[in-house]
Amino acid sequence: MFLIDKEKNEAISISKKTFQELEFKERKHLQEWISKNTDILGERLLIIQKEFAGFDDTKERLDLLALDENGNLVIIENKLDDSGKDVVWQSLKYASYCSSLTKNDIKDIFQKYIDSQGKNDHSEKLICDFLDIEDFSEVELNSDDQRIIMIAANFRKEVTSTAMWLLDHNIKIKCIKVTPYELSGQILLDTEQIIPIIDAEDYLIKIANKKQEEIINREKKQTRHTVRIDFWTQVLQEINEKSDLYKNVSPSKDNWLSCGSGYTGLAYSFVVTGNYARIELWINKGAQEENKEIFDNIYTYKDKLESSFGDKFDWQRRDDGKASRIAYWLRDVNVFNEEDWPEMINFLTSNMIKFEKSMKGILKEVFQK
Repeated sequence: MFLIDKEKNEAISISKKTFQELEFKERKHLQEWISKNTDILGERLLIIQKEFAGFDDTKERLDLLALDENGNLVIIENKLDDSGKDVVWQSLKYASYCSSLTKNDIKDIFQKYIDSQGKNDHSEKLICDFLDIEDFSEVELNSDDQRIIMIAANFRKEVTSTAMWLLDHNIKIKCIKVTPYELSGQILLDTEQIIPIIDAEDYLIKIANKKQEEIINREKKQTRHTVRIDFWTQVLQEINEKSDLYKNVSPSKDNWLSCGSGYTGLAYSFVVTGNYARIELWINKGAQEENKEIFDNIYTYKDKLESSFGDKFDWQRRDDGKASRIAYWLRDVNVFNEEDWPEMINFLTSNMIKFEKSMKGILKEVFQK
């Protein structure tokens, strides 16, 4: 690594160091740096536990346990100057132990970690915020294979060889090389993903066709996805007999189903969970200020809208969020209980037609201002 002196127009070498020389420790330093800033690992992760030892009949501890943005568990093993020869074996053991963790297990593990930090947060909310999912009942955790990330200043050949073999057999593993440098009393840390090579990562994913097909097929077979597809099929059949609003929309495995409003960034949506059904106008044009301005303009027509619709709306400006919504709810229904479907389908379709009719003229006035 070099420092460029612009005035002298020269490159000055920065001293490469070892963690041992700098008296840095694995748990006290490297582990803490990663837990406070997962960008060191090249991605956004949610650390849910440190020194996790919740394995039955063992006294083993994994360094860091995290969730990625897809809800997968990530096992993080930290080493300092030398990876050692057993890091892959350790990581695979921990991944196998974690494979049996349920959604509630993960929530409880994270809550214990939060409590140990002396914070008043709730694990369910933090997980929902991280995954950008509104309702914890819709969160899926640890439903795919576990991932492994190993960190060290130097990786032994037996480690990199095994990691490459595992990667070729669709085990999701990464090796991150970390190197400390010293400059004028300041410590710099350089990180480099060496496995898989970043430029080849997409290619390696693409050639794993068989594994990808297995994942897709498994996803299609998941009960909740199948239920949603069946439910949305019936909703679309019902509303398409009465309105053209959803004519070009297909059933989805997601818990929401949207259609255009005629205005960019504004969508009419159905939303269902194990606890409620909802219709809404979702306002998300990109810029937060613009979204709030549109919401506020629509809100000036609140009395007229609710009078036309025949009931009160739930006006969610969501000052801390980018988007805003105007919603109407049906509580205490469960999309995974088919006995609730007739009530839910009638609520969604009949009210969406009224909702869109009430909104149509107002949106025209708002966007003509």
